[in-house]
Amino acid sequence: MKSAAGRGLAELADREMRAELTAYEGRPILWAARLSPSGHDALTYTDSPAPVPPHDEPAEGETLVELRPSEMDALRVYVRIGALLRVPPAAGLAERVRTAYFDRPGNRWSLRLDAEQIESVPYAFYLRSMGGSATEANRFAREYGVAFRPGRSTGGLRLTRLR
Repeated sequence: MKSAAGRGLAELADREMRAELTAYEGRPILWAARLSPSGHDALTYTDSPAPVPPHDEPAEGETLVELRPSEMDALRVYVRIGALLRVPPAAGLAERVRTAYFDRPGNRWSLRLDAEQIESVPYAFYLRSMGGSATEANRFAREYGVAFRPGRSTGGLRLTRLR
């Protein structure tokens, strides 16, 4: 129990609390502990169900998209700052990112996305390429046939279907 208390997961009763418990129980209480708020949250977190791998076929209108960890990182940033952007993520994309499944052997995140959500992904990768790498955008374009190309004359948005 001292280990749990040392990690902030439990609170040990002090002498005064043990005396109150002894009086209440009618027998000597030599030690007592209770879960701390973070201890409660740790139990809740570890007891929560793990994401279920997507074994069944995607629903009609959805596509199974598999992203590398760096691609998922870029997508997470995009949905996290979505409210600040002029071109926000498609409706429901943040929830799909939050509930994505990570396949350890394949080192890929699996998401089921509808057409509108899929179209948001290349834009996220385009934004990443402006300050970093274009690798994510290029692979997504090859794999899923969708790329974002900014309008040259107006700076407007232009989604390109490659297939």
